[in-house]
Amino acid sequence: MLKKITFINQLKNLVHEPENHTYLLAVSGGADSMVLASLFRDFGHETQGTQFRFQVAHINYKLRGNDSDQDQKTVQDFCEKNHIKFHLYEVSEKDQKPENSIQLWARELRYAFFKEIQEKEKLEFLVTAHHLNDQLETFIINLSKAAGINGLSGIPSNDNHILRPFLAFSKKEIYEFAAQHAIEFREDLSNKKNDYLRNKIRNEIVPMLMETNDHFLENFRKSSSLLNQTKDFIQKQIHEIENQLTVFNQGYKILSKEKLNQQSGFVKFEILKKYGFNQEEEIVKIFKAKNNSSFFSKKYHLVINRDELIFIDRNNEKESKEQILLIGHFDFSENQININLVDHIEHIDEFNKGWEWDFDAEKLHFPLYLRKQKEGDEFYPAGFSGKKKVSKFFRDEKLSILARQKIWILTDSNDSVLGIIPFRQDRRYIKNEKTKWSLKIFNERNNEI
Repeated sequence: MLKKITFINQLKNLVHEPENHTYLLAVSGGADSMVLASLFRDFGHETQGTQFRFQVAHINYKLRGNDSDQDQKTVQDFCEKNHIKFHLYEVSEKDQKPENSIQLWARELRYAFFKEIQEKEKLEFLVTAHHLNDQLETFIINLSKAAGINGLSGIPSNDNHILRPFLAFSKKEIYEFAAQHAIEFREDLSNKKNDYLRNKIRNEIVPMLMETNDHFLENFRKSSSLLNQTKDFIQKQIHEIENQLTVFNQGYKILSKEKLNQQSGFVKFEILKKYGFNQEEEIVKIFKAKNNSSFFSKKYHLVINRDELIFIDRNNEKESKEQILLIGHFDFSENQININLVDHIEHIDEFNKGWEWDFDAEKLHFPLYLRKQKEGDEFYPAGFSGKKKVSKFFRDEKLSILARQKIWILTDSNDSVLGIIPFRQDRRYIKNEKTKWSLKIFNERNNEI
């Protein structure tokens, strides 16, 4: 049964010393979220004078006319009466509503709004009022999608700083609490319509299930708890297996392709899913792919390197594609200018041991830059005749995709390639006996060139 003490105990199960943290409550105006806001208010009053630090956020989607405005007023009035900071987002014409997937659009909009408030107000946790009935509906939806144990485990009670302390309580218990404590709330009549899958499950399927067993919801609560314990156990086992397969883990992660392929299909799926590769057809292709093949998920770039799977964070890849100014201009009052590369690149990779290049400064177009390879790059490598594409040069040097990403290219203001560091200069710009002004670029470590 939902009581103040059972709620506080549930909150303490999710967060150690909850009075020492800050929260943003997502409040729609319905019974569940208004009870949540009331309990947080009361908990603040009962923490021995300690101010319980929380704020409230509400979205007015403008989908139900005056009803939407009345929902907003209910939440806003509650906050004003209880001196709680209130944040409102009102959907306007600039927020284009899609013709389909209204629910997905609304979800993305509200969580973006919540995140913005949390960052601005420095609020640690987002708290929502999802309850046991929501959990059951989610279970049924995921069951129909063959979502596996993660899907059947349902909505997590504490996930990525989102707390859901009502998951142990039924909608009936929440309504009874609201009646006992005279908590004002609004009914969303659109929930009675069966125009969405969740509503159809809520209004038709769940009542039929309830009729089969007087203790159906209580039994589901216990089953859900057991499923979550099973999921936690499996995730620990998967994590241990992944650690055993890990060859390298610093800046990027390398797993043994051969050893991972020896695992069951379930283990392979669970490990690769962590990196965004969750399609069975794609997983088959990964293990059949040739050396230097690439696969991309939203967050990771997967490179096949012989018997290795290399996972590179794509955010780090973006950072590595920056352009670095090496020298803005040449001072022709000096006969020679020397530039040590270690003064410009923080981390020099294993290729850059000791080397130096001498350029005829008159032939260069300043400023000069360092960047990574671009499609279409070409140059005239010293020691060779003719022109060569940088991509072919890399292939000829038998450099893996990962190795290529570490290599810096020297360019001029016209974005012409002056050299591939540290392999080859472009022979057109090399210092010769007629050179009057020279530019030396080198890599010096421990006073050794």
